[in-house]
Amino acid sequence: MKVISLRYFYFFLGIIINSFGIAFITKSNLGTSQISSIPYIFSLEYTDFSFGLTTFIFNIIFILIEIALLRRDFEPIQFLQIVANIIFSFFIDVSMNLLSAFEPETLIVKLISLFIGCFILAIGISIEVAPNVIVVPGEGVVRALALVIALKKPQIKFGTVKIYFDITLIVIACILSFIFFGELNGIGIGTIISALFVGKCINIVNKYFKFLTHIRNLQYIKS
Repeated sequence: MKVISLRYFYFFLGIIINSFGIAFITKSNLGTSQISSIPYIFSLEYTDFSFGLTTFIFNIIFILIEIALLRRDFEPIQFLQIVANIIFSFFIDVSMNLLSAFEPETLIVKLISLFIGCFILAIGISIEVAPNVIVVPGEGVVRALALVIALKKPQIKFGTVKIYFDITLIVIACILSFIFFGELNGIGIGTIISALFVGKCINIVNKYFKFLTHIRNLQYIKS
């Protein structure tokens, strides 16, 4: 039980770090991350709803889509995604509040905030994935889509589905932004940069952060 508890501790630590990464990216005012783009647009339009709350609602929709797609193949343990969603959404609001006074004005400072956010997000994702327990809703819905699509088109891989999924989110967010504000708001070059740069940061983290090997090895230790 101690080993299992450690694995879940690192998983939840990872998603908490993710929330701070997304906050830094968002506070750059160059656009939030692609996975957060739609809930962020809604939080800007409906100001009674915090960024964390709209993220929670959006991720619940992801979980429901997973259940609808996988049906009996949806593993009961994955209902813990709801707990992960609560913690992740709560800490998005915490991190946004902690950074409330941070309003970068120059492009240099905005870019620094963006790249710091990307690197923090990469660290969080690496820690979250390393213990190999459950998935977060954003990854879970892509995995469910990939499994269903593979039944008809096995040549289409998870990575391809992920790319199209992210592009779809960005397109929807852009459309909503124009509907709500008549211009791009909350979406920008930072959204594109984070989509391209976070993956490279994850590669760097996985290569040089040796403690990740320790976390991965926990799954092979008998409780």
